[in-house]
Amino acid sequence: MKAIPRSTFIILILLLVGILGYSLQLALPTRPPKFESIVAFQPTVQEVGSYDVLGQPVSKAEAKNLLQTESGRSYLAPENGAIEVNEDLIKLGRDSFYRETFGNEYFFTDVLGAIDGPINLVSVSQAILALKGKATTNLQIPIAKDLSIGGKQFKAGTKVDTGLDVAAGSLLPLGMQVVKSGAKLRVGLTCALCHAAVDLKSGKIIEGAPNTDLDSGLLQAFGTNSAAMFRQTGVDPTTIPASAKSLSYINAAGQTSKLPDPEALENAVDAQFLAWSPGNFDSTGDNKNNPSQNPSSYTFEAYPYGWSGFSAIGWFHGLTTLNNNVHATNSDPTTGANASEKLLGIDKETYLGMLLQKSADLRFRLPSSVKPSSFLQSVDPTPREAALNEVIKAPGFPQGSLFILDGFMASSPGYKAGEQLNAMSAFQNTLAPPATPTIDINTLNRGAKVFQQANCTSCHVGRYFTNHAVIAEDEIKSQPSRAVALANFPRIFGEPQTYLPNTPVPLPVDPSMITVPVNTAPLETRQAAYAIDPPTGGYKVPSLVGLAVTAPYLHDGGVAASSTAIAPQTDGTYTVVKPDEMGLAGTWMQRIAPDPEASLRVLVDRDLRAIAVNANRANPDLQLSNSDGSGHAYWVDQTAGYTPQQQSDLIQFLLSIDDDPAVTVQE
Repeated sequence: MKAIPRSTFIILILLLVGILGYSLQLALPTRPPKFESIVAFQPTVQEVGSYDVLGQPVSKAEAKNLLQTESGRSYLAPENGAIEVNEDLIKLGRDSFYRETFGNEYFFTDVLGAIDGPINLVSVSQAILALKGKATTNLQIPIAKDLSIGGKQFKAGTKVDTGLDVAAGSLLPLGMQVVKSGAKLRVGLTCALCHAAVDLKSGKIIEGAPNTDLDSGLLQAFGTNSAAMFRQTGVDPTTIPASAKSLSYINAAGQTSKLPDPEALENAVDAQFLAWSPGNFDSTGDNKNNPSQNPSSYTFEAYPYGWSGFSAIGWFHGLTTLNNNVHATNSDPTTGANASEKLLGIDKETYLGMLLQKSADLRFRLPSSVKPSSFLQSVDPTPREAALNEVIKAPGFPQGSLFILDGFMASSPGYKAGEQLNAMSAFQNTLAPPATPTIDINTLNRGAKVFQQANCTSCHVGRYFTNHAVIAEDEIKSQPSRAVALANFPRIFGEPQTYLPNTPVPLPVDPSMITVPVNTAPLETRQAAYAIDPPTGGYKVPSLVGLAVTAPYLHDGGVAASSTAIAPQTDGTYTVVKPDEMGLAGTWMQRIAPDPEASLRVLVDRDLRAIAVNANRANPDLQLSNSDGSGHAYWVDQTAGYTPQQQSDLIQFLLSIDDDPAVTVQE
């Protein structure tokens, strides 16, 4: 197929944008109608007609009774912090999940330069056109010229694996939005980028499934100013000396100083991004390289949220807090400027200077000898707030809280405070994985019995297979770095408060506020999540719903094996036949998909796990990104007294857990 010249392609896009309007969605199923999605039968999900009162759920039946009395109506009123879950809210949530960027296209395009490098609108569009309408779970983008990024070489003509999903007939990757402002095209990202996936067989979207091979590290490294995301890596920019290429600026003390050498900082950050395994992203912002797996959005009864359970209070048991964290700090690091001194030991002006020193768009590039915060204010598309994204200052700003970590709440003008976030929470709570294929009921019953005998129900209990607890890292013994990743955040925390859910945005002069109760989550959960007690932190007990579509396993994804890495022997045991396809080192790091059944066997078999962990630890990139698949030493193998058949039955039972399991267990 003949390549479309860049100039011609841009003109075509501009013509389309001009015809279709200011904000253009260039992909048919970026917000798919139901018939373009794989939607599972969902017998128990977020009820239409239920309420959420700052984390306290009220069922439809309870709400019906409460609404009969004056005191009940007061309890379920917005003035008490109550959110009604109705069809309109869920519809808004679905629309926001697929389309809402909260303005992050300014950071990604103008600062990070995400589409100014070898991956850009032209190369992406040409790669999609080459699909000829077919779906893909890994958009391959050819590199036009030889490149050296982060110490790695990319030869011209190489097809780079991005892990971007493209639904059948789509003109853009899932979760990507193209927005036109004047003559400028920008690309923003939505929740669907990481938390929805394409099914290759049907070309449809599996709503809520994680994008398990999205290479967000590579996509950021290919940006022209990836140093703007240094906080998601282990690169300490204060250790990089200035050079003749460094920019002069005014620091927080009012002194003229110099920023780190921009090329040295960029190269160091790129090297750490390129070490990330596909399917992982660092949500910590603690200046440590701690990418963790993209979680699913099968969120109903799966609280607390986040790898450590840090999103535990507030609306929808903390799910709204998690959604906010994605659209504030994680997609716009300028929101972290006010906390950078206490969290990172970097003053606000130096922090912003390092973000803006090499901005892709000259309008956003820091001039010499100015105060970065003043410059940012002058170019900020949302000048009412000290951040690029569409956010509002939470009560108590610049302090954060257990409810709003960095002091900013993502909210777009024209909506109510937190309305889009709460809507996404309600929508996510309606999602369930595709129904699993029918498995022999006798096998499932035997597997459920093993599940109980092995004491799995001490943590994975109930309909959604979680006790909602956070397990101390000293007990779970997983790779420890992420368990303490948020340990500094309590330094900036004040009382958790929020605005009433009927508060308009932009905020009025004196908006009404309400205190967010913390007793909806146990004290031990809150303390372990932020490594207060124990100081080594902990990891939350995840729901087991959807294991068939969420491989690999554990918070770092280190428990993995390909479909052919292990094989049964004559005695029924399994042995490794392809050691180079074990662990993340042998799967996603080699662009080989982990197999759910094989990976679950690695999870519960100590001998197989040891081989996977050793493979991960022998991989320099995985060591740089703290991913090894260690811990969770709860074995169902011969050493623990279980037969190979019992192990296999257990694995089939685990794979069968969807939203309506054929077999359940009791504690």
